[in-house]
Amino acid sequence: MKLGKQLNTDIFSLKVFQKSILVLNSAQAASELLEKRSAKYSDRDLGTMLTNPALLDWENNVVAAGYGELWRHYRRMLNNELNARGVVRFHGLQQHQARLLLKRLLKVAEGPEPFHHVRNEFFYAMACVMFQLGYGYCLQGHDDPWYQQARLAIHNFAKSPLISILDFLVNAFPVLVYVPDWFPGAGWKRTAKAWKAIKQKALDEPYEWVKLQVAAGTAERSILSNLLQDHKLVSDLSIQERDKRLKELALIIYGGGTDTSASLLVSFVAAMTQNPEAQTEAQKELDNVLGPMALPTFEDKERLPYVRNLIREVMRLYPVIPSGVPHVCFEDDIYRGYTIPKGTSVAISRDEENYPTPEVFDPDRYLDPNVPPVPGFGWGRRKCPGVYFAEDSAFIFIASMLSVFTFSKRADADGKEIEPVIECGPSALSLELNPFDFKFEPRSERHRQLIIDNAAQTTHKPPMAI
Repeated sequence: MKLGKQLNTDIFSLKVFQKSILVLNSAQAASELLEKRSAKYSDRDLGTMLTNPALLDWENNVVAAGYGELWRHYRRMLNNELNARGVVRFHGLQQHQARLLLKRLLKVAEGPEPFHHVRNEFFYAMACVMFQLGYGYCLQGHDDPWYQQARLAIHNFAKSPLISILDFLVNAFPVLVYVPDWFPGAGWKRTAKAWKAIKQKALDEPYEWVKLQVAAGTAERSILSNLLQDHKLVSDLSIQERDKRLKELALIIYGGGTDTSASLLVSFVAAMTQNPEAQTEAQKELDNVLGPMALPTFEDKERLPYVRNLIREVMRLYPVIPSGVPHVCFEDDIYRGYTIPKGTSVAISRDEENYPTPEVFDPDRYLDPNVPPVPGFGWGRRKCPGVYFAEDSAFIFIASMLSVFTFSKRADADGKEIEPVIECGPSALSLELNPFDFKFEPRSERHRQLIIDNAAQTTHKPPMAI
């Protein structure tokens, strides 16, 4: 953004080693290239470390797949389950896990430094949703080995294309893939081998479990069990190819819906800690619409415009994927007189024209019909296929927390408020905030009791209606 201002342009290019990167600094440029010319800008190049078969071998992952038949097949399978009307089937699951999260948050609210506990609960809550959605499997706790394997595999996936080139030189010089493991300085190859083993366990073990459940006729309803039962979308594939694709699909359902959604909830806490007036306004709306002692449901969503706009503003100020997963130009192109070579990566920065005072948290900005929607889920043909599901999760989790908890600044020993330092963590595909100071507590004793009473009525097993 700063370089774009200095150059007085909303589009400029950089050269990193041999890779060309096109930076777009406006929604107009992003729309014209990634939406209107999406057929040319829907390819991927996430680096040799991630995609080479001798290393992580994740070229066939839904996110990493190039623009072709395999990617289109993944999209058809996901769109079949996660389209705008289809996601209504999952509201019971999402609401159920939001209620369970409130119960667990109540247990950690008393701690002096709650950041890590709260963050862990957010990740676990979203993982519970996604494991049930993808596999029909109920996680058995934070130490569930399938949860730990999946979380580590996706963490490595997100790091490998973006980690320092000095650590993974193979991303800049692909020929290094032929360097033997024992060669001095080739520790990255041993890292790749270890990460690949973790990835394979995360792909294989829950998938084989679902196959056994389907064969026995005892499978819980899930996206994977639906597709395994002779679904027309996979009926033309060999069993080997079907298994390969469905393994990747199920794991990316977990990865795409867990890290990003959990990071959004952490960003919500940061925004509420720094903007108490917005939190108060949202709670006032919830009380007026629902009554003072009620938890929200999806039926309330349209009656809560301020809460919806607050969520939009969190997503704008703290985008879960700040520059998007890079698009790659599929063929040579010309734009505004500039030649854009095939293979150029396209990154997107924040646009100040559409969002005046971009650093100010202002949910009311969306009352202006000229303010466009927040492009928090990507552009063009590569737009996240789970956008409707993700928006529903964000609403029910955030509205539920606002109903019963207040997040605020912590005080030091002298009673003076500690100003939280909100900073982004190390580079990754999704935004991760560094630990920051805050406190939270039930809005009142009656709200505490509401959480307890609701928890007593909530079973561990979520309802499903796939």
